Amino acid sequence: MADALAEMSTDALMREIQRRLDCQSKPDKRLILVGPPGCGKGTQSPKIKAEHCLCHLATGDMLRAAVKAGTPNGVRAKTAMESGALVSDDIVVGIIEEAIKDVSCRNGFILDGFPRTVPQAKMLDEMLGKKGVAVDNVLDFQIPDEVLVERIEGRWIHAASGRSYHTKFSPPKIAGVDDITGEPLMKRKDDNAATLKSRLDAFHAQTQPVIDYYKSRGKVNVIHANKPSKNVEEQIASALK
Repeated sequence: MADALAEMSTDALMREIQRRLDCQSKPDKRLILVGPPGCGKGTQSPKIKAEHCLCHLATGDMLRAAVKAGTPNGVRAKTAMESGALVSDDIVVGIIEEAIKDVSCRNGFILDGFPRTVPQAKMLDEMLGKKGVAVDNVLDFQIPDEVLVERIEGRWIHAASGRSYHTKFSPPKIAGVDDITGEPLMKRKDDNAATLKSRLDAFHAQTQPVIDYYKSRGKVNVIHANKPSKNVEEQIASALK
């Protein structure tokens, strides 16, 4: 971290120092983003992360990082994957527990892609409860299934940051490259109509009960995601006041 700061220009360094000072006054937030593929979570999560000084925890990314780092849960996950087994819920929750110890998560976190089932939600709540904290808010990105095909088929991703673009609704400034880094954008292999239908069926069957679970605890805010990006941002800002 110190080396990274040393390489910054004076202006960039001052901005980073100011950002860190601003973050100290931000209240803690522990958020879960829920929504079907293509609902806009990928567009909004970097903005939420920056505004509230949170870390962004995407299950797949955390799993790969834990395996690469050789953490205890990463070793367990690698063993499961190499044997062809699914990574168990307790391993995933353990990886989340390891991840939130990082200094980048000191103000809280955004969970994206987990929990997908009610048992996972209960395990997550139990783990956080032992630390004396809890999920503060669940943002439920709602959008009609029929709208998602167009969104999915036009989506492009900057792999390193997770920034999401769309050829029609949110195009990059220069076609095919990320606005920030200028690096090439990529298309996910599963961003097609056939795969989307299968994923939507699984989402509705497995994840809707998660919404109901948190709704019974008064933690859910509905985000009407079939709106212009600015309107979605305003809904999120209102929900996170």
